Amino acid sequence: MSGVPSSGVDVFELGSEHEQVVFCNDRATGLRAIIAIHSTALGPALGGTRFYPYASTDDAIVDVLNLSRGMSYKNALAGLDLGGGKAVIIGDPAELKTEALLRAYGRFVQSLDGRYFTACDVGTFSEDMDHIARECDFVTGRTVAHGGAGDSSVLTAFGTFQGMRAAAEQAWGEPTLAGRTVGVAGVGKVGRHLVRHLIEDGASVVVTDVHAPSVEAIREQFPQVTAVATTEELVASEIDVYAPCAMGGAISDEVLDVLSATIICGAANNQLAHPGVEKTIEERGVLYAPDYCVNSGGVIQVADELEGFSFERAQQRATGIFETTRKVFELAKADGVTTAEAADRLAERRMREVGRLRGIHLG
Repeated sequence: MSGVPSSGVDVFELGSEHEQVVFCNDRATGLRAIIAIHSTALGPALGGTRFYPYASTDDAIVDVLNLSRGMSYKNALAGLDLGGGKAVIIGDPAELKTEALLRAYGRFVQSLDGRYFTACDVGTFSEDMDHIARECDFVTGRTVAHGGAGDSSVLTAFGTFQGMRAAAEQAWGEPTLAGRTVGVAGVGKVGRHLVRHLIEDGASVVVTDVHAPSVEAIREQFPQVTAVATTEELVASEIDVYAPCAMGGAISDEVLDVLSATIICGAANNQLAHPGVEKTIEERGVLYAPDYCVNSGGVIQVADELEGFSFERAQQRATGIFETTRKVFELAKADGVTTAEAADRLAERRMREVGRLRGIHLG
């Protein structure tokens, strides 16, 4: 098997910052997975396993490399002593996911001997982590019944809301969304919890999701929520805040051309569609709360499980996302850079300064 897929994606070139990329194959269960470890400078790499029907292996490679790099920055900015990693399982979970496949995957994670800790992501749930944990010691995000943190989307949404409050303070002088209209694209695991926080804070909410039952469930719970058919319709609506909470690449030039929102703050990973779009955001006078800064509540939650889970302690730590987001805005202003670059600088500073300490020999 060649290390370079036929279309020419070179893993060494594309993943030049990464420490390790592992391809996992188990024909009997249909498992095809890729584990990417970006950095262990701050500690073992932690990041979820995404189960998704990628159109090609190339697409899966690009995604896992981007996601694992993002986890290094997310974990660093969240103040965790953890590095960045991520895994993807290629395939439709509705068709391919079985106990045997998950356990086979767990054995591959185990083979890395603690360099990578896995957790939930798109297409995987706490119950899946329980299956993986039957073959693997390096799993978090397990069910409450097994002593775990359960659904990490709870604090992902809570942290995103804290980041949004900090953005509201920066834009309008008060850390509240009361009286504002927030457009939420994606009301699945995270988005539905975010909607609840927004409604409780006094915001008006507009939602969209490709999965119609998710929209129906939100409208049943909160009849005052408005639903629109597409993301295109949502971003063209009169909204004050745009909250992308689905897949990555949500912030493109085309979106910015029609977006009326003052703030972009959502839970999706890798929201910026291409390098340079963060400068366009700033030029348009839009305040961007960097995705990996505000959506780190979930990783804070599952990381807490490694100490013996306390929801109250994890929630208290996730409350700190408000102050971290504030720091990002302050640094952006002080250094004259975009908020995306400011977040990177804060994360890189911690990786550099704390990571350097790991080189001090303790005897």
